[in-house]
Amino acid sequence: MACRGRQICQPDDIGEERRGRGLVRAAACLALLLCSFAAFAAGGPTTRTIEAEGATVRVDFESTKLKYGVVPVVTWIRLSMAVVARYYGQFPAKQLRIHVTVRDGNRVRHGTTFGTSVPSIRLQLGRDVTAEELRNDWVLVHEMVHLALPEVGDEHLWFTEGLSTYIEGIARVQAGELPAERVWTEQVRSMPKGLPGPGDKGLDRTHTWGRTYWGGALFCLLAEVEIRKKTANRLGLRDAMRAVLRETGGVAFDVPIDRVLKIGDKATNTTVLQDLYAQMKDKPVSPDLQELWQQLGIQLRGESVELQNDAPLAATRDAIMTP
Repeated sequence: MACRGRQICQPDDIGEERRGRGLVRAAACLALLLCSFAAFAAGGPTTRTIEAEGATVRVDFESTKLKYGVVPVVTWIRLSMAVVARYYGQFPAKQLRIHVTVRDGNRVRHGTTFGTSVPSIRLQLGRDVTAEELRNDWVLVHEMVHLALPEVGDEHLWFTEGLSTYIEGIARVQAGELPAERVWTEQVRSMPKGLPGPGDKGLDRTHTWGRTYWGGALFCLLAEVEIRKKTANRLGLRDAMRAVLRETGGVAFDVPIDRVLKIGDKATNTTVLQDLYAQMKDKPVSPDLQELWQQLGIQLRGESVELQNDAPLAATRDAIMTP
């Protein structure tokens, strides 16, 4: 898609994303070829192949003019693969192509995922990006989570982006890369961005930035909590999404959202995903987030959160972050 990542896309970009994934797929290979040609013309491309997590990843660098070289980037890719593979029980693609472009400055700038037959991710990095900045960044995990969900249609972009927004932090906690408090802090601060505003017509019909990214993430959180309540914390959203990956094959395939949700519900022996979708798809639903945080035992204290172990759903809160 044309834009991935909650800190990158702006409200006007959502319209661009919804122009049609079929066109994006058709253009993906051409775009990568053009980038590769431009890199060759600049005189500095190189390729690395990563064999890890049961997958083969070809990494094309348009330029080796990175201040710290390509090794920290390759290490970051391996780490991100391990994080996502741990969450899903497998890496979501047997083959993957990553194209790395470079611009002036530091940090990770941008990520884009293409659902072609061999999926691809295009990354834009600042040429001064450090190993620490790479390790602390969320963009590549976000993009790799996209690989595990089939194309569900333009009107359901909220599910595609919301799922990656929700999972990226949790997967990094489960892999030991982040403390749980940091992810809960972000959720407490950012989930309100996903609540419906004036004139909202439900997730399928309201395509603002907040509803697409954080409205989708809120759907995932509500589903997670409800699945765990119904299964006494034996199962969660992760179990549902692992089943979706196994049965659909991920981003390279088109699967109706109704089937995706049905597969997920079958894996947890509930109807949580289908029921929640029926409630939220075409109506503005505003859950009481303060009550939810209180039930989970998550209390905002200054710049972080305090986790309260005597809360009614404290065990659910901890189970969500447990590998």
